[in-house]
Amino acid sequence: MLKKVLYSPEELQKLADEDNAVIIDVRDAEEYAKEHIPGAVNMPDMFYELSMTTEEGLREMTDKFKRLFSKVGISKDKIAVLYEDNLSTRYGGSCRGYYQLSYMGQENVGILEGGLAKWKKEGLPTNDEVVTPVPTIFVPKINDSIMATKDTMKHALDNPDIKLLDNRDKVEWIGESSSPYGVDFAPRKGRIPGAKWIEWYDFMEKDNSDSISHFRSPEAIQEICAKRGLYPDDDIIIYCFKGARASNTLVAMKMAGFKKIRNYYGSWNEWSRDMSLPIDDKVLVA
Repeated sequence: MLKKVLYSPEELQKLADEDNAVIIDVRDAEEYAKEHIPGAVNMPDMFYELSMTTEEGLREMTDKFKRLFSKVGISKDKIAVLYEDNLSTRYGGSCRGYYQLSYMGQENVGILEGGLAKWKKEGLPTNDEVVTPVPTIFVPKINDSIMATKDTMKHALDNPDIKLLDNRDKVEWIGESSSPYGVDFAPRKGRIPGAKWIEWYDFMEKDNSDSISHFRSPEAIQEICAKRGLYPDDDIIIYCFKGARASNTLVAMKMAGFKKIRNYYGSWNEWSRDMSLPIDDKVLVA
């Protein structure tokens, strides 16, 4: 049975009232300082981290977030719930935090449905009080089943049983830009050979009344994927630029019943910097 992933504002408020949640705001410190959910701690590092998936790179990332998770008071007995402004406003920032915590063994973890925008729409309070959390000792328990590394990807190129999904923005997929950080931020433009493409925005839709993004229904997501030859029983690896948008899509597909999906956490930032690795660099028609 799929563990609960999305929490409504009402559900999060109840958890907070019962002191059963650590609420994590992944937005920038300046935004957090203006207003945030009462009791929330700020951790923009979850969005900005650029990690490599070598043994050394994953160890450095794990050590860094072990310290950060301990500092903000994450523990096994409370649900860690992450939020940003909206699911589509920060390149999957809250979902990336969800992925990082899940990879490091936090089973009690979720995402605020609709983010801060929906929280405020429902009339729930915000404030600008800086929270001083009570530190814990976070002990990682690595979940390799959701992680794809550079070596995994190299082997996947020769394995027809593994399907690759590129979910970057269109300008990156067609080879006009190397990243959201800038057209030439990464040394090469293009795609990992053999990957199929579904833009990450396609897994979400907005309510016409308020422009708050939410994931499409499981049936709609399965239909979108089927058009690209991707099915719930397939072995699928998702990549983007740094594993954030891939985390957003991973959550959407997981909730839609896809059983074996992994995130290539290093994504294009890592792959494009290793000149020994193949890419398809033909510029596609927009």
